[in-house]
Amino acid sequence: MPHPFPSVDFSERPFILFWEVTRACALACRHCRAVAQPRRHPLELTEDEALRLADEIAELAPPMVVLTGGDPMMRADLLQIIRRLAGKGVRVALSPAATPRLLHTDFAALKEAGVVSMSLSLDGATEATHDAFRRVPHTFRRTLQAAAMAREAGIQLQVNTTISRTTLPELDAFADLLRELQPDVWSVFVLVPTGRAQAEELPTAEQLETLWQRLAELRPSLPFPIKTTEGHHYRRALLQHARRDGTPPPHLIPTRDGKGVLFISHIGEIQPSGFLPLTAGNVRKDSVAEVYRQHPIFTTLRNDDALGGKCGCCGFRHVCGGSRARAYGLTGDMMAAEPLCSYVPPTPSST
Repeated sequence: MPHPFPSVDFSERPFILFWEVTRACALACRHCRAVAQPRRHPLELTEDEALRLADEIAELAPPMVVLTGGDPMMRADLLQIIRRLAGKGVRVALSPAATPRLLHTDFAALKEAGVVSMSLSLDGATEATHDAFRRVPHTFRRTLQAAAMAREAGIQLQVNTTISRTTLPELDAFADLLRELQPDVWSVFVLVPTGRAQAEELPTAEQLETLWQRLAELRPSLPFPIKTTEGHHYRRALLQHARRDGTPPPHLIPTRDGKGVLFISHIGEIQPSGFLPLTAGNVRKDSVAEVYRQHPIFTTLRNDDALGGKCGCCGFRHVCGGSRARAYGLTGDMMAAEPLCSYVPPTPSST
């Protein structure tokens, strides 16, 4: 999300914290990480627990907190949570589902409570492809309407697009659509086989390499920045492009699961990300800061030299490091080499 952030020591605090405030959602998306359900979980954090957690998060001081789900709009106390975080100086982003509930929400009240930015998903460049992906009719139209409402309320807009074998062919059409929407940032998410997402929906490593090269070509012509989620090797492609063209390297923030990224689930589980479901503690009994700073899951994930396979000897490992979630989802080893990277690091004898 396009705003200046202070420098962050990833060993001390996350750069971005995702808080899954509920798993309740009216949609049934094909790729849903959360396997969202129509009703809230009986063990979901209560309002009192949520407000205490907001205070703890504020002490940890991540530059950005994203309230996600499920659909965070399903929580009746959402505004209270937002106000608690924002009142303590936390920048709050909201990641709602494009449902009728969202369109009946007072966006000005969200802005007043402290929502700085909103992320909305477009997983098809047309109504037909998006609604087929989301498995609920009219979500494409609702997304476009919600985007306009966010703009009108003065809330920054991020558009999220899932890259799978189904959506990959629409890349240029996505770019054309987003030129019309003019978001503040486009986040390209590479599918991870967790939740409802299936491994057979993944693109190939070669297809992703073509995608990175195309995004690097598109980047200068787009009036908004592109970032990737679980597609860290895009950073490597950008650096390679800069070296080849003799241009200054782009400013890159080398986050990945557990390294600058922290996730808290609807029932309080503390995890490296929503796509890497390894639980290191629970907010009901553990300190979020201590778990992030000291738990072996997190300290291992932050150790670039602990990466396995070709990732461990790659010269780009400090800025990339591959998707730890996808490595875990496909191999069972969170430190294994990124399964969807075709880049082969040069051997010492060839440099």
